[in-house]
Amino acid sequence: MKLQVLVAAVNQDVDQLADRMGLTSEALIVNQCDHYDYCEYQHKGKKIRCFSMAERGVGLNRNTALERADGDICLFSDEDIVLDPGYEEAVLKAFADHPKADIITFNFRVDASRATYHNAAWKRIRWYNYGRYPTYAVAAKREALHRVNVGFSLLFGGGARYSNGEDSLFLHDCLKKGLRLIASPVCIGQEVYRESTWFRGYNDKFFVDRGVLYHHLYGVMAKPFSLRFLAAHKEEMLKETGFRKAYRLMKQGIKEGKGI
Repeated sequence: MKLQVLVAAVNQDVDQLADRMGLTSEALIVNQCDHYDYCEYQHKGKKIRCFSMAERGVGLNRNTALERADGDICLFSDEDIVLDPGYEEAVLKAFADHPKADIITFNFRVDASRATYHNAAWKRIRWYNYGRYPTYAVAAKREALHRVNVGFSLLFGGGARYSNGEDSLFLHDCLKKGLRLIASPVCIGQEVYRESTWFRGYNDKFFVDRGVLYHHLYGVMAKPFSLRFLAAHKEEMLKETGFRKAYRLMKQGIKEGKGI
């Protein structure tokens, strides 16, 4: 099997990115900038293909890469990820050891404020635990994604109408289409902390956007899951916005989501 890293980037020098990220496998970089271009080069004996495009949106970026990928296994990544030496062998071994897996998620070292999950052991990813994983943790069999026609939402994520959630929607759709998802305890890299390009605090838009996302994730159960979300994160998220207001905003988003 061949591993290919699919890198989502914005306004980057693509000639330097492979070295900065520690890439030792083939990679495909989609760089959203102010022009259109294509180039490719060799890095550590592996081909790096680079597409530049002027449009914005992380979902569009990842779909563009996925449509052009030719690796057997695609490891999604971002410009602020640094991969550990040996990541290619670790990912390919995980799929070789779990041949029925269509998707495997991996551990990354992250800033404490960004930590949403840690896989302590091998386990199945199911409906009750899929929402914690960022896209850069995900490696997938390319043919499996194409077979069930799964891609990334253009409505959610950085640069899109609604600020985040494209990663959860992607895994949601993979489960819905019957793909087999597994979490691995193997760590393959780290995220270099930087200021978020979309997060502007726990303001009204944050809660409305979360409500829209929850409608698409949970349907008729969106309101109970909204209450659970607010209760679980009240110390962190509700210092300025009270519980009742935040829930009202999420219900507003759920209603908005029904019209999309």
